[in-house]
Formats: sequence, C-alpha cells, structure tokens
Amino acid sequence: MSEQVGRSRGTEVPELRDPVVLAAFEGWNDAAEAASGALDHLARVWGETTFAELDPEDYHDFQVNRPVTGFDEDGRRRITWPTTRLAWARPPGGGRDVVLVHGIEPSMRWRAYTREVLDHAEALGARTVVILGALLADVPHTRPIPITSTSDDPGLEHLALEPSRYEGPTGIVGVVGDTASSRGLQAVSLWAAVPHYVGQSPSPKAVMALLGRVEEVVGAAVPLEDLAEEAEAWERGVDELAGEDEEIAEYVQQLEQAKDTAELPEASGEAIAREFERYLRRRGDDDQRPRGPRGPS
Repeated sequence: MSEQVGRSRGTEVPELRDPVVLAAFEGWNDAAEAASGALDHLARVWGETTFAELDPEDYHDFQVNRPVTGFDEDGRRRITWPTTRLAWARPPGGGRDVVLVHGIEPSMRWRAYTREVLDHAEALGARTVVILGALLADVPHTRPIPITSTSDDPGLEHLALEPSRYEGPTGIVGVVGDTASSRGLQAVSLWAAVPHYVGQSPSPKAVMALLGRVEEVVGAAVPLEDLAEEAEAWERGVDELAGEDEEIAEYVQQLEQAKDTAELPEASGEAIAREFERYLRRRGDDDQRPRGPRGPS
C-alpha cells in the first residue's frame, strides 16, 4: 500500500460465483496472529486481487496503530498506513469465489466501519460472512487445536455449527457478525483456541486448524504447502521448552488429562465423515493440477 490510501483501488471485480466473505481482524481477537495468518495463507495459495481499501483516517488512532516507513521497489521512501484491505479470489476446484477482508480492529467508529465492510460484500453478491478469530485458552499444545464453530442461522445446520452462548465484552468480530445477521446475511464464526502458555506469534498449528474448518465451510481445498511441517516443528519446540521446566511439563500433563477425559475415546462418526470429505476435496484438487509428460512405461 502506498501513501495514497483511498476507498477503492479502481480494480474491476468480475462477476463472482456465489461469493462467501472470509474476514480476519488483527488485534484483540487474533491471538498469536492465527486468524490473520490463516487469511494471509489463503490469499497466497488462492491468488487474491485487491480491489478496495478503507480510508484509515476514518477509523484508526495512529498513535495506537502507527504507520510504517520504508522503501518501495524503486528505492523511494513510502509510508504504509494501517488500513483494512478487501480482495477477491477464485479457489481452484471450488464452486464459489471468496472475498477476503484483511482487517485491523478500528480505534473508533465501529458501526460505520462495519457498514462500509458489509456494503462492499453485499455489492459483490455475498450472502455468507465467515469471521475468523483466535483466543488464548487452557488447552494443551500436544492435542489438536480446538475450533469453535458458531452461527445463529438455522440454514447452516449441515455445517455442524452451534448457536453462540457467549456473553461479555466483544471485539470487532462480534460487531461484524451481529450486523451481518441483522442484514439478513448468514454469519459464521470460527475460533481457534491457542494454548495460552505459548501464545506468542506465530502459531502454525492454530493456523492449520482454522484452515481445515474453512475448507469445510467454503467447500474448496486449501493447499497447506509447508504449514504442516511448520506446525510439527512448532510442537517439537514447545515440547523442548516444556521439558526444561518441570512446572510447565506438569501443567501440560494436567491439560492433556483434562482434554482426554472430556472427549470420547474414539472419534465420532461426524468427525470421521468430515475428515473423509476433506480427503476427497484434496484428491480432487490434485487430479485437476496439470501433469507433466509421462515417461516410458
């Protein structure tokens, strides 16, 4: 982004196929940058095209979210302002397109900010808004990262979503979700629970867990690239740290026991079905990739 940050980049957006909005907001609802990291990964593997940016003057306190100075490709100094960026992408093999909202929780005028984001989404024909979030929780790093999937829309029961029972302080993710629902849009929230004792960024295991749920909601395979190896390396690193501190090792063991006790000893049929559907999507995506010439048999 350059010094000239406006409300639109003037990029023409093609007619999108039943688009779904995927949004993540840096800040309070982005523990270990897992939500924004998941959206950045989608932008990279699906090939996004930015079409609009919100004017940061309207929504940000620059003493809280400071602009950054640096140099562009031509060696000229540029100032990059904190802003929310909107892009579109067409996942290979998927039946619908996506609108990616790379957001920063605003410092002010939350309702106007939310209206502007959703106005863009509705103008492109989006009827579903999926919001990614991450929070610090009492969960062990040695087990799968829990993903809480909620929606108050009864038309999304096939996605195994539950109504949210949360009451308390909320962030911009809650405001966007509530406003989307009041507009008649289908609002979905996907939350990753990041182990609080390793809540520093990045958390590739939490990113990968969120992407797995995005696959199910959008119905398109998400190439993981090196993410699985990064998640394994992250877990090994935390294992080493825990091994050097007896108190942390004991605490992790307590979390493991609590987690294992709360779950059934075997996977549910629903979980198995979701995993099989994910496997089929990945296989279909691989089959559609161009193949090189075959050698002699």
